[in-house]
Amino acid sequence: MQKTGRIVKGIAGFYYVQTSGREVYECKAKGSFRNDKLKPLVGDYVSLAVVDEEKKKGNIEKIENRKNELIRPAVANIDQALVIFASIDPQPNFHLLDTFLARMELLGIPSLICFNKSDLDEDQEIYKEIEEIYRASGYPIVYTSAKEQQGVEQLKAYLKHKCTTVAGPSGVGKSSLINLLQSNVRMETNDISQKTARGRHTTRHSELIALDEDSFIMDTPGFTSLRMDEYEKEDISKGFREIFEQEGNCRFVGCSHIHEPDCGVKEALCQGKISKKRYDSYVMMYEECKEKRRY
Repeated sequence: MQKTGRIVKGIAGFYYVQTSGREVYECKAKGSFRNDKLKPLVGDYVSLAVVDEEKKKGNIEKIENRKNELIRPAVANIDQALVIFASIDPQPNFHLLDTFLARMELLGIPSLICFNKSDLDEDQEIYKEIEEIYRASGYPIVYTSAKEQQGVEQLKAYLKHKCTTVAGPSGVGKSSLINLLQSNVRMETNDISQKTARGRHTTRHSELIALDEDSFIMDTPGFTSLRMDEYEKEDISKGFREIFEQEGNCRFVGCSHIHEPDCGVKEALCQGKISKKRYDSYVMMYEECKEKRRY
């Protein structure tokens, strides 16, 4: 018997496919996928052959064409990315956030930024810094507190009618927020390690979770580092909206926005139209890609 559905979870070579009737089948992938160097991803639409209806087991025989796919995190067919950082405890790593945003921008995937634990930022210092850095980037920013259940409804509104991949470093309260956004799946939560001031990874696999009939989130394992050296250095400016917008004001075509004179980007930086932290992130990524070409 043939059925179609969507992969909602993948663990240790097993893929859990939910069909239109809300039934979930435990499946293995056809060996030919390996020969074609094609690996099923959470979010894939697939065709499966049922091998045991009673035990809900089957084999994935076909993966439908993907709208898009990500490698880190490994998911497919998403409408937007939600990246969650903590406002404090741990302090946000803005370069890591910029790297994630740049990767999504280069893939043409809209991003939404969420800063959790906003209740801990009593003097609003982190809030002011965030606004100063990202006000020119145009990304929607939501401030939440999973502990106080603040900002959750505003966040839900951004997720409506979309399939959203959710990612972020460990220890930022990602699982706690996901538990507040839906009631079907309870995610394991852990406190920050006091010894290392870092979170313990509570999400160990990617999973597609329904918020309502046509709204889904893909919970993915936390990330601690991302590299951009798979891109050419000339591509990096396209990952920064506010920098890319100023390229037409540069004197030289192909300006790196680092050493050249009469650079529209550096002029915008001096005028406060581009955040110094965002610009520094751009330069770090540019140099990273430049080094790759040398070696």
